[in-house]
Amino acid sequence: MSTVLIIEDDMDLQEGLAYSLEAEGYSIIAASTMEEGEGQFRKNACDLILLDCNLPDGSGFEFCERIRRLAQTPVLMLTARDSELDEVKALNLGADDYLTKPFSLSVLKARIHSLLRRSPEPQKLYSNGITLDKAACRVWRGEEELAFSYQEYRLLLYLMENKGQVLSKEQILSQLWDGQGRFVDENTVSVNIRRLRLKIEKDPASPEIIRTVHGLGYFWREG
Repeated sequence: MSTVLIIEDDMDLQEGLAYSLEAEGYSIIAASTMEEGEGQFRKNACDLILLDCNLPDGSGFEFCERIRRLAQTPVLMLTARDSELDEVKALNLGADDYLTKPFSLSVLKARIHSLLRRSPEPQKLYSNGITLDKAACRVWRGEEELAFSYQEYRLLLYLMENKGQVLSKEQILSQLWDGQGRFVDENTVSVNIRRLRLKIEKDPASPEIIRTVHGLGYFWREG
């Protein structure tokens, strides 16, 4: 299921778009300001952004430019401005498509389908305020970059790529292969889970992100 982030301050339009796209099988996250939209983008893994050009706290052009510094998530801009200059500006700032209001829902759905079909596998993961760049092997909590060992990074990546799923110690061990044909011992899982919690949890003693399911394993909480 693909996730679409709708950033639109017209609540009637926002709710109508959300309803129509959910009926098509998309998961929807909605925001009505640039600040709220960026917060949702950093917290959640989004496959596409529907972005209004005019927002209460800034322009969609500014938001698009800011997002492009973080990721290559497809952006479809929505605007009431029927201006060739605005369309060129949006595309030059990194928007993937541009649609002028009013528009047909069937055209919008076709544009979304086309963008998702040709978009590459996302190289950045976002969840619970954590950003993981797979291409660069770098991790941030908010604006702060975090340092991880090789095993810690691989464990973090595995948890984030399988968020919401309970992973057994056996499954996790298979991801902590030491590269020499030997499995690390089972205690390594607990050690690395504890180290991850120390770096990403607000209160490592009461973890909210990496949760333990006693007798079964661990899971990364969706958020």
